[in-house]
Amino acid sequence: MRVLLSPDFDAVEPDEILVAPTTDPSWSSVMFISAALVVDIGSALSHAAVLARELGLPCVVNTRSGTRDLRTGDLVRVDGDAGTVTVLQRA
Repeated sequence: MRVLLSPDFDAVEPDEILVAPTTDPSWSSVMFISAALVVDIGSALSHAAVLARELGLPCVVNTRSGTRDLRTGDLVRVDGDAGTVTVLQRA
């Protein structure tokens, strides 16, 4: 899992779960290689949610504190259907 505060394509490895404060089109290149999305601010019609649906990625939006509560390297489960992010193991 990778926590990013800005869209830094070079910081992300393919198939990592992306955790971001919010997203816009500048995040798209990072989102295309991600395994799932977790976003602090958003809704069912937000950029992250719409792009995740198009890419078939699990996505949880509006966590409000994902970028503060989660750390790069944590092992998490993202359940987009239930809208939950579960920490399985801390980094």
